[in-house]
Amino acid sequence: MAVHELVELKFRLADGSDIGPSKYNSSATVTSLKEKIIAQWPKEKENGPKSINDIKLINAGRILENNRTLAESRIPLSEVPGGVITMLVVVRPPLPDKNSDKLQENSQKKGGCLCTIL
Repeated sequence: MAVHELVELKFRLADGSDIGPSKYNSSATVTSLKEKIIAQWPKEKENGPKSINDIKLINAGRILENNRTLAESRIPLSEVPGGVITMLVVVRPPLPDKNSDKLQENSQKKGGCLCTIL
């Protein structure tokens, strides 16, 4: 694969919508792709990624590593020459805040109903 080859990618979100397609240099790193996804994330969608660590990119069933280039991460047999490559974007759900965990635990302890079926 040529170092300066352009690859057309689109990123499929969990709800079925896409970001792209756009052309990327095959020497681009997975980290730079994730940064572009964060920058282009639709503003109307809730729970968008805050950092590149919140995103996993999947191509042909493989999770792509941040430090690898697009050329190193591609699987040529699964691609149509000149076609658009679709990568799945998985966003890690936001971690609950420690303070909200304590509030939730307290609310569960205070009230409730207990039933026993014999």
